[in-house]
Amino acid sequence: MLMRFDPFRELDRMVDEAFGGGRSGVMPMDAYRHGDTFVMHFDLPGVDPRTIDVELERNVLTVKAERTWHPVEGDEVLATERPHGRWSRRLFLGDGLDADRIHATYEQGVLTLTIPVAEQARPRRIEVAREGERQAIEAQAH
Repeated sequence: MLMRFDPFRELDRMVDEAFGGGRSGVMPMDAYRHGDTFVMHFDLPGVDPRTIDVELERNVLTVKAERTWHPVEGDEVLATERPHGRWSRRLFLGDGLDADRIHATYEQGVLTLTIPVAEQARPRRIEVAREGERQAIEAQAH
């Protein structure tokens, strides 16, 4: 359902480590299937929901978010360890998801996306006719 390969993620991580002192802008994610729904949770603590952007183009889902903090004039900054800036994460969705029905919520610092599994991708049971039943079906067809 979800293709994990993101060719840009490793490059982004290396650039962040090289120029950001090892504090990479990570957007941790959990993804799982729950019945006929695919669920993704992204940790985005302290992010203003107005900065969250979820975009789907073809089978590529892009999630962007931004967290900023600026000290007030006169503040004496003693430490700035929390990552700030703009983050982006790309996921390649499989064809078995109904991308037209994506639903997004943001609560307590967690962005949750739910995507229903497409009807044609859901498992279905195929009835197997026994030998005697097959002959009866063929006789009815003629």
